[in-house]
Amino acid sequence: MSLTLDLSGRVAVVTGGTRGVGAGIARAFLQAGAEVVVCARRPPDPPVAAAGRTAHFRPLDLRDPAAVRAFFPQVAAAHGGLDCLVNNAGGTPYRLLGQTAAERHTRVVELNLLAPLTASLAAYEVLRDRPGGGSVIMIGSVSGTRPSPGTAAYGAAKAGLDHLARSMAVEWAPRVRVNTLVLGMVRTELAALHYGDEAGIAAVGATVPLGRLAEPAEIGDACVFLASDRAAYLTGASLLMHGGGERPAFLDAATVNHPTSPEVPEEIRHDGTGDVR
Repeated sequence: MSLTLDLSGRVAVVTGGTRGVGAGIARAFLQAGAEVVVCARRPPDPPVAAAGRTAHFRPLDLRDPAAVRAFFPQVAAAHGGLDCLVNNAGGTPYRLLGQTAAERHTRVVELNLLAPLTASLAAYEVLRDRPGGGSVIMIGSVSGTRPSPGTAAYGAAKAGLDHLARSMAVEWAPRVRVNTLVLGMVRTELAALHYGDEAGIAAVGATVPLGRLAEPAEIGDACVFLASDRAAYLTGASLLMHGGGERPAFLDAATVNHPTSPEVPEEIRHDGTGDVR
């Protein structure tokens, strides 16, 4: 049985959709037949295109609440409505907490938490009127699920984003569904800045149980699914897209026998949490 995800006739906005993960998401929506609007402060070069179709670009500074509130009615008027918002824009430089002023960390929270909140509130006014209901997809991060030294404000913002999505899902049901994709490492055009050359990227990928970084197209496919009718009963969910996560450090650091080896008596086998069972 084949699974066809057809978004023909639907309109999607992807914030930060001009490059990297955002461009991968935009291309996936184009391939599924949707009309796609990407927004960022600067236009994409080259334009974001797939399946012989090109995404529409509209400039937008997501830190400008007035501009954001005006943006979504304009999109709906120009394209006949809005069916899906993907809150993808975000990011952070590497900054240890004590090495810069609180104001710099605050700007990270503004971009990664407050801007998606502002965009979602503005989009809701349009999404809730769609005959089949609307969809909001938050692009989260594993940085919000574990300690995130060097990107602590970013991790805190992403943790808040996931919680925000769950509350939105309850408040806005049944008209608008809200879900989060919690991403691990993704191979984009900027991967070399974070992980080094091809050997470095491969070494980092080897730490992931699936043995590699995710591709932007795979993130896009998951977004298309969440926006489709196949996910009609999914709201308030957090979908982990991290390739299996991170191998626990204690497994490599331990000098005793592996917890499940026959030499360890059953009554003292370790469950990985620090307790025995």
